[in-house]
Amino acid sequence: MTTASLALPLLSAAQAQKHVTVNEALARLDGLVQLSVIDRDLTSPPASPADGERYIVAAGATGAWAGWDSDVVLFSGGAWLRLAPQEGWRVWVEDENVLVVRMGGAWLTFDAAMNLLVHGPAVEVARSPNGASIELHVEEELLSGLTGASATSTITIPNRAIVLAVSTRTVAAVLGATSYDCGIAGEPAKFGGSLGIATGSTNVGVIGPQAFYAPTPIVLTANGGSFTGGDVRIAIQYLLPTAPAA
Repeated sequence: MTTASLALPLLSAAQAQKHVTVNEALARLDGLVQLSVIDRDLTSPPASPADGERYIVAAGATGAWAGWDSDVVLFSGGAWLRLAPQEGWRVWVEDENVLVVRMGGAWLTFDAAMNLLVHGPAVEVARSPNGASIELHVEEELLSGLTGASATSTITIPNRAIVLAVSTRTVAAVLGATSYDCGIAGEPAKFGGSLGIATGSTNVGVIGPQAFYAPTPIVLTANGGSFTGGDVRIAIQYLLPTAPAA
């Protein structure tokens, strides 16, 4: 017999060698309390595990872990113990520095399980039951060694994006020009005109949210002469709607 939640072995009446059952229960408790695992991507046991090491078994497990996909395993007393997870278990994954939660038979990152927003270059802010979503994006590029009358980014405003702003920072003083504009082909100062050439100069080129219907690069245009040097970092800040998945 075992306990309902953690499957800890129970003592039987008049049982011999009670210490064996008690020690197994303590080993399981030691592995489950403040649960932290080393990795969750392995399909087979490490060659030389240390006593007390814990893992979440990846799909397709083999060897001593065969049939234990998605379970927590604990190396104790020279053998692997299988700890079948239950709904709501929370585990810290050491090699990823991430907290995962058992939900719906799967391990989800804490932010996904709690439907939280996280910091990153692309964040999903809303999703429908059928997969339509709105994503918030920030893409950056350093345009270095500026030369000529203009410089064009390799990053682009995506098709169907709704742009909020394009920001700039002069990272290294711009040479050859008295100022520069930030925009797109045909609208050279769309996101800011006569911008500063000194190191540290910045501009947040906000616009009324505007949809774009083709991939569109950012263009820096020199004023008062051609670029002969300098570095400018640009950031495109936009919303990207996506269609339902089904």
